[in-house]
Amino acid sequence: MSEQQDLLARGLEVTRKLWGERAGGQELPAQKLAPEFFGLVTQFCFGMFWSRPQLDTRSRSLCTVAQLAALGRTDELRAHLYGALNLGITKAELKEVLMQTAVYAGVPAAVGALNAAADILAD
Repeated sequence: MSEQQDLLARGLEVTRKLWGERAGGQELPAQKLAPEFFGLVTQFCFGMFWSRPQLDTRSRSLCTVAQLAALGRTDELRAHLYGALNLGITKAELKEVLMQTAVYAGVPAAVGALNAAADILAD
């Protein structure tokens, strides 16, 4: 197995943990424009970084949610909130992470993240 194939296999394993059957199921407009890009993303993000042993998948998921919230990347945030829930991270934990965004990234970032998460994390 080549290094690229190994990274892709490890990346697919991580994405299945996060999104289960939904992994790769939603076709984005960008996938039509550059279909090879998402295989590279799977290799790089999930195969190369998410599969490193120094942090478990749960910890990486919480870090990712916080980073996406801070950056205002609400489309990706929504996807990663679903992934976090699939990993067993609670809605209460996710709300707390999003609220803490206000301290380090500003209230507008936290409000945007909470608005993006409202339908996903509603009780």
